[in-house]
Amino acid sequence: MAKINDYYQKKQLVEKLSAELQQLEQDQALKHELAFDREVRDLMEKHNKTPKDVLQVLGAIDPSIVNGKADTAGSSRPKRPMKTYKNPHTGEMVQTRGGNHKTLNEWRDKYGKEAVQSWQQN
Repeated sequence: MAKINDYYQKKQLVEKLSAELQQLEQDQALKHELAFDREVRDLMEKHNKTPKDVLQVLGAIDPSIVNGKADTAGSSRPKRPMKTYKNPHTGEMVQTRGGNHKTLNEWRDKYGKEAVQSWQQN
């Protein structure tokens, strides 16, 4: 019985996707994008160029699109969140993105790691 249930689920999924596809095919914006895609491919074929060749030309026009990286600083890893610590004894505040901060390390040596961690502001 599991196979028949699987069959009917997949049949319903195919019908749903078919309806969504028909709806997309009626969308004018999609029609314009598909026409653009077709024209670009025809132009590449006419001049015997590959997508890589086109990217090189576009990269010469706008260097920010080279290697698919637009407006990035060269790092794919997001920045660590900024953490703020306030020393209740002195009122001094420290902001850092990492845990190896000189002042924080001094506080940890003097007051203990758990105490300093509890000073973190939200």
